[in-house]
Amino acid sequence: MAEAQHAAAVAALREQFAALPAGAPVRLAKPTSNLFRFRPATAGPVLDAAPFDQVLSVDPVARTADVQGMVSYERLVAATLRHGLMPLVVPQLKTITIGGAVVGLGIESSSFRHGLPHESVLAAEILTGDGRVVRAEPDNEHADLFASLPNSYGTLGYALRLRIELTPVSPYVRLRHLRFDDAESLTRTLTQICDRAEHDGEPVDFVDGTVFGRDELYLTLAQFVPAAPTVSDYTGQQIYYRSIQHRSVDHLRVADYLWRWDTDWFWCSRAFGVQHPWVRRMWPRRWRRSDVYRSLVAADRRHRVSARWERLRGRPAREAVVQDVEVPVDQTPAFLDFFHREVGIAPIWLCPLRLRGDRRWPLYPLEPGRLYVNAGFWSTVPLPPGRIEGFHNRRIERAVARLGGHKSLYSTVHYPAEEFWRRYNGDAYAVVKQSYDPDARLPDLYDKCVRLT
Repeated sequence: MAEAQHAAAVAALREQFAALPAGAPVRLAKPTSNLFRFRPATAGPVLDAAPFDQVLSVDPVARTADVQGMVSYERLVAATLRHGLMPLVVPQLKTITIGGAVVGLGIESSSFRHGLPHESVLAAEILTGDGRVVRAEPDNEHADLFASLPNSYGTLGYALRLRIELTPVSPYVRLRHLRFDDAESLTRTLTQICDRAEHDGEPVDFVDGTVFGRDELYLTLAQFVPAAPTVSDYTGQQIYYRSIQHRSVDHLRVADYLWRWDTDWFWCSRAFGVQHPWVRRMWPRRWRRSDVYRSLVAADRRHRVSARWERLRGRPAREAVVQDVEVPVDQTPAFLDFFHREVGIAPIWLCPLRLRGDRRWPLYPLEPGRLYVNAGFWSTVPLPPGRIEGFHNRRIERAVARLGGHKSLYSTVHYPAEEFWRRYNGDAYAVVKQSYDPDARLPDLYDKCVRLT
């Protein structure tokens, strides 16, 4: 039944594509988004991706799943946990789709062991810009498209179906929160943990970090365990990130661990007052989730409510600084020093990552075998007098480049075209773009990420 429904959905999508006017741009209608590039609504026809949101099958023996590209990780995890399995990397937010994570780079606390979500993809069925539906694998005739999907953001094609690897889980996760007084000592310990996948003789299955200030930094080490003395619940009145400062050991059910950041959108729910005790009691539990908060941000951006309020109060304009960047692990202290001094957002999320093997992914050129640290920060910062929107984000881009790092493209980007293509391998991109979208029916990567067209 699932196979028949998928085949029918593919046929219907191809009919929609064929019915578009010749040369018309191809756009995909998506019910949710986790991008922070708020572009004006585009007019004209769009392709309906809604039917591609199912888990087609889970093979508990082969430890694989066949999934449609628009399935959310919330739905995917629910399906795989029933078999005692999970995707190798589960991005932090429930409504991130697997297709979005593959073409846009997802990350989580298992990334020091398992790399990024696209590295566990075994095959991908892609609707290309010239209207074909091709099966791309690491070593078939579409291997160039397979390798170029990560960081392409749908500009080379849309993932309709993916076969992914899965890994076994235990029912519970034990967490240890380690405090550090400076970034240098945290970085040394983090490097040792990622190299050995253990700490103090205990295995480490997951690791991430939270920076509350220059002299208050934490690593959270987590491991699968078969049983737990008690379990915490951070979907109610308690707030997960605050527990890091007050508990040295904690236990969560595996699903609650995977979604520990979603309830409060890391810490960003505080902007809506949801962390205030009486507001939290009144705020329905079903609305304590990242997609609700993002919808509120989108509405605020659209109607400029916050900007008008700040202006009425006589306060300076604020710039949204919503970014994830990667720097080599040894450059993490230097980046944090710059960030504390020049930007001042806290907390900051840290997540180590290392590619799984020797394969290179041309559009996001990380070095195989090298350990990086992702720093995520999401807030607004006052603009100095005479400065315009983009001031802080451009400074961050320059600092990341100076330290040999990379910047994810899900949010605002300010690189000039020449620098953008140099950083994201424009020569390789142009070859694959010409092969699969010769008439430029899909948007160009620079246009989509920088010009917001």
